[in-house]
Amino acid sequence: MFEARFQTFADAAAPSLGTQRLALLRAELERRGLDGFIVPRADAHQNEYVAPCDERLAWLTGFTGSAGVALVLREEAAIVVDGRYTLQAADQVDTQSFEVVPLAETSPERWLEKHLPAGARFGYDPWLVTVAGLDKLERAAAAAEAVLVAVDGNPVDAVWADRPSAPTAPVELRDLALAGESTEDKLARIRTALAEEKLDALVISDPHAVAWSFNIRGGDVAFTPLPLSWAIVPREGRASLFIDGRKLSNTARHELAHHAEIIEPVFLDRAIDKAATGGAVIRLDQATAPALFAARIEAAGGRVSTGPSPVALMQAAKNAAELAGMRAAHLRDGAALARFLAWFDAEAPKGGLTEIDAVAALETFRRETGALKDVSFPTIAGAGANGAIVHYRVTEATNRPIRAGELFLIDSGAQYEDGTTDVTRTIIVGEPSAEMRDRFTRVLKGHIAIARAVFPAGTSGAQLDPFARQFLWAAGVDFDHGTGHGVGAYLSVHEGPARISKLGTVALARGMVLSNEPGYYKTGAFGIRLENLEIVVEAPTVEGAEKPLLAFETLTLAPFDRRVVERALLTPEEAAWLDAYHARVRAEVGPLVDGPTRAWLEAATAPLAD
Repeated sequence: MFEARFQTFADAAAPSLGTQRLALLRAELERRGLDGFIVPRADAHQNEYVAPCDERLAWLTGFTGSAGVALVLREEAAIVVDGRYTLQAADQVDTQSFEVVPLAETSPERWLEKHLPAGARFGYDPWLVTVAGLDKLERAAAAAEAVLVAVDGNPVDAVWADRPSAPTAPVELRDLALAGESTEDKLARIRTALAEEKLDALVISDPHAVAWSFNIRGGDVAFTPLPLSWAIVPREGRASLFIDGRKLSNTARHELAHHAEIIEPVFLDRAIDKAATGGAVIRLDQATAPALFAARIEAAGGRVSTGPSPVALMQAAKNAAELAGMRAAHLRDGAALARFLAWFDAEAPKGGLTEIDAVAALETFRRETGALKDVSFPTIAGAGANGAIVHYRVTEATNRPIRAGELFLIDSGAQYEDGTTDVTRTIIVGEPSAEMRDRFTRVLKGHIAIARAVFPAGTSGAQLDPFARQFLWAAGVDFDHGTGHGVGAYLSVHEGPARISKLGTVALARGMVLSNEPGYYKTGAFGIRLENLEIVVEAPTVEGAEKPLLAFETLTLAPFDRRVVERALLTPEEAAWLDAYHARVRAEVGPLVDGPTRAWLEAATAPLAD
């Protein structure tokens, strides 16, 4: 009945190929006079999801996780991964050829300091390393008394015989009714920001920011509707958009030509040289700009200004049209979620369901809306102990039956043309234990605390983060991820710069959309995460308030599993919030679903018993 797509790297190196491919790379390095090379899991934009042609780390090592770095020397090699991927890397990588190094134990730079021989020539691709990343490499090389060398042409590409071609998915023009602001007006705002910061030009290296600025979308990477591209916006004069012309229809080219010169990406480096002449001050986005850009600007006599792109905050604060689209997308998604949850409640107690079955069913219900463009990230579906793995991704090898007496955590999202969704629910099959009820309710209390928060303008995500943790802290437990991340409008499901986190320093502003997802994870037993998306809105008037106040409007419309709520742990205000939220879900989603789903929804959203 159901089917799902699982993104795989078709030519990932099995352990049997790791040694062979490592030998090919070492031969190429020797030919170039290099003693080592760094292979990050990155593309030239530092995207979270990359095109198959940029999966160099997977081709070389077999590791298919979303974060990692390989360090290759003449006699030894290592792959450094964070805690999410230690077990996965050990399974996928030939450990006779690559040492798997947990990031918690040592960083790539520390490994180099220890293993890089004095006098060695260590190479890096300046397209794949940011300015900040290069600074770390330079310090590591200096500590090892080695020489750092920028390569011209990536040596992995030279030995990757069947490397996929660069993507050329067609560019789509975003309707103004969905974008809410014209490209002309967005470019004018960017120029105003450049003038305020006394900058001569901005190089836009993040394709999410290019997509937002020029009101375009694409399909060059999975899960995010990106057209891989670059732009240069001068404070005065015409902007330049660097994009493969094969992606542009005549209509798209004609429209974009009103706002910018359309130039092939091969000419980007020369354009940067030209923009930098005469001592011009050029802003590079510190998070995404390749180190190559800084080197070229300085060589051309310009000055580099590294810092956040002014586009990031503009993009994060959604306008009225974007928010209307997000609301419509979440209502549509809520109906698909209700169908899934009703189906799951009917089928799971019978036995026989697996994690993959659930992923396939949920994607099918979303596809049946007729509006699904893609899922917004690979669905996390963890039964029992797998739910305790925060970024677990089910495979055929790990697929687990969903059993009675266990919690099932499903974290998923969708890309619709009018908005992006991200939602997590934790569901019981059968009867929950007292411990499950306690932990679930503490997570729910933290979720409600964020949802009900009223806070002064200028408040950062770090200041709100403890709201979500306080009830877990009171029991001596916590969770090891942020409480929330920004979400784009038919763009990235993980959008900066704002977040609700211990590290969230950016002030929250009206129109931002963030996730609210506290959790609890008991290793080897179960995981709990409860996630809604929230819009930052102006708070209702508070008598005597001395400064503007902000609050959250909940976007997501899906029931929480009332069977796992320990009613005695909720205050009257918390219980009232949950009942009001469920009443809203029932009223808004109920008319959009079939009779059996509506009957299930009525029961699932009934008021809590006292």
